[in-house]
Amino acid sequence: MSELDQLSQLCERLGAPPAQAAAMAAQLLKRADQLALERNRPREETLGHLLRLLVQGRAGEVPADFPATQPPSASSVATTSQI
Repeated sequence: MSELDQLSQLCERLGAPPAQAAAMAAQLLKRADQLALERNRPREETLGHLLRLLVQGRAGEVPADFPATQPPSASSVATTSQI
């Protein structure tokens, strides 16, 4: 079984429909390759990091190193929708 197939199955087990799971798996592999090059890290390390983020996100957890964001205020949404 290929790495893509394994990741697709993982994404399905986490609740993604099959087509979406395949797309997610492909994006995970692509981003792992990008991060490995950007950070000069082993691909396995970057893929592991992304998988941890995926599982944490699925569980509703926000990693400590993610910056806090605020939802848009009602006035900014109204202003934006008028453009």
